Amino acid sequence: MFDDRYDLDPVARMKPRRGPVERRDVPLAKGLVLEHTESEWCGAVVGAREGLVQLEDFRGKVRAFPLADGFLVDGKPVRLVRPTAPAGARKRTASGSFAAPQQRARVAMPSRIFVEGKHDAELVEQVWGDDLRVEGVVVELLQGADNLEQVLADFAPGPDRRAGVLLDHLVRGSKETRIADTIARGPHGDHVLIVGHPFVDIWQAVKPARVGLQEWPTIPRSIEWKTGICCALGWPSEEQADIADAWSRIRSRVRDFRDLEPELVGRVEHLIDFVTVD
Repeated sequence: MFDDRYDLDPVARMKPRRGPVERRDVPLAKGLVLEHTESEWCGAVVGAREGLVQLEDFRGKVRAFPLADGFLVDGKPVRLVRPTAPAGARKRTASGSFAAPQQRARVAMPSRIFVEGKHDAELVEQVWGDDLRVEGVVVELLQGADNLEQVLADFAPGPDRRAGVLLDHLVRGSKETRIADTIARGPHGDHVLIVGHPFVDIWQAVKPARVGLQEWPTIPRSIEWKTGICCALGWPSEEQADIADAWSRIRSRVRDFRDLEPELVGRVEHLIDFVTVD
């Protein structure tokens, strides 16, 4: 009898594999079971966004991994690829509507949509701009709800010249609600639609998860709201440029209407219908 325990060279068996690993392309789809090669985490695809894929294991725990990482399907290496849209599929705008074909610029219609300030206008343009350009609707600034009555008097709404107005903090007992009620009873009431969201500021209409929060912080009334938000998030707030940078940072996280609270989305859609539908 001979002892062959030392006949095999374990070091030789550990030689590195030569050449790149061959991976077959697999379209990313919900329910696809993957194993992350580095962490050996195994789970089904439950979501994918911003270059990450989310995998849920059998215990219901979810982890996110970069799409470019290595994955296995049935023990074989794969490369995850996003599914391509079918040929001829219609594109959608950020508002969720079907994109219209390219066309020449048109003359603006006489009706208008008015919003309180620059940040409101920028967000409306970012999400609904394509729709508004197709319809020829111009969005104008009020520079504050206190100016609404004078702006409408200068605009002179009528049957063929409607005014849609979006106000912040349109809740019972607020200054904005009193202004809206006064105008509704005035001479322009039949041709003006004033709607609003319940948020203190348009920033709050962005879902807090988009900036890494579970909910927007509560700011004492003694502190200017935007300044308080910047302080709570650890962002500079001493100068007006800091507030502008903060808004740019928040707005950059908005990809489409799904990143906004429904209370804002529904109101803007209502205004667009009011000024465009006979």
